Amino acid sequence: MDCAESKIKFDSRKQDRGDILNRFQSCFFATSRLVSFPWTVLEKDLERSKSSNVILDILKQTCLHSLCRKFPPSPSYRKCFLSELIRRMEAAGCEPLDELYDALAEVVAAQEVAEGYRTYLLPGGDAVGLLESVALISEGTTGLVTWEAALYLAEWALGHPQTFAGRKVLELGSGAGLTGIAVCRLCGPSSYIFSDCHQGVLQRLTHNLSINGLNDKTNNTKTEVSVEELDWMDVTEQRLNDISADVVIAADVVYDPDVVAVLVQLLSKILRQRGCRVPAEVFICSTVRNPRTYAGFKHNLSDAGIGHRVMSGAVKRVFEYSRESEIELVQLLAGQ
Repeated sequence: MDCAESKIKFDSRKQDRGDILNRFQSCFFATSRLVSFPWTVLEKDLERSKSSNVILDILKQTCLHSLCRKFPPSPSYRKCFLSELIRRMEAAGCEPLDELYDALAEVVAAQEVAEGYRTYLLPGGDAVGLLESVALISEGTTGLVTWEAALYLAEWALGHPQTFAGRKVLELGSGAGLTGIAVCRLCGPSSYIFSDCHQGVLQRLTHNLSINGLNDKTNNTKTEVSVEELDWMDVTEQRLNDISADVVIAADVVYDPDVVAVLVQLLSKILRQRGCRVPAEVFICSTVRNPRTYAGFKHNLSDAGIGHRVMSGAVKRVFEYSRESEIELVQLLAGQ
């Protein structure tokens, strides 16, 4: 083998190692399910090298990374992750790694909590850290966690920044805040209104904006940001006229048949609120968990004279999340 061939193989192994580390890091900070990590690729690396160096590199990019100190996942999640790393290392017959056992001892001793951080890595290396509930339903709401449709909508927005640049955006049911923070960071809206009706969600939203540098004192973007209480049942057309959004977005708001009718009434007000002016562009992103509920949403739209078109273009994968369920993004059309 000549020097050129050796260099190519070395560079290839170096790239493979980098890909492993990046994937482990993004999965870990997003607190992805353990089965979604690239364990098979890791096993092949361990079999080839018979060294625990790659395990140490993974540890440095996850539990020992500065992001883990700033935005730590829950102790239970870190415990499961570290235990699996140890199992894989021991199965490969690699030398024990003191740093790995020390990290496990630290999380075992930590007090369990009802909330932890999920961190999503943005293009360019920036990160969005969100304090979320460990439980999917907490305090009587689903708004304290980030759902798949919010991540999909954020990915679509990052691929279509012109839809938001220099415009006023209203988000309905903002949840933990991932979509809005990503849009404010990378799409350049003139102003962005995060909204919800649940006090616990509004408090969490305010906290998440603050730790991501989007509150009044530390806002490091050119976007004017606000968090507002917006009850879909009580909001008036005058309130919507006062907001006068150019773009309205929402993710994972079509999940309860009892809420669909109220949501469609609100969307009708939004689409007609400007009178002779150009109506707001409205985008609704949904994970289709229950086809009957989602079909009911579209039927209600039709009855209200609202058309829709499916945004079917490819979306570049940015975040780590489950893509097993169908996710659909639609733009609403007034007077159809």
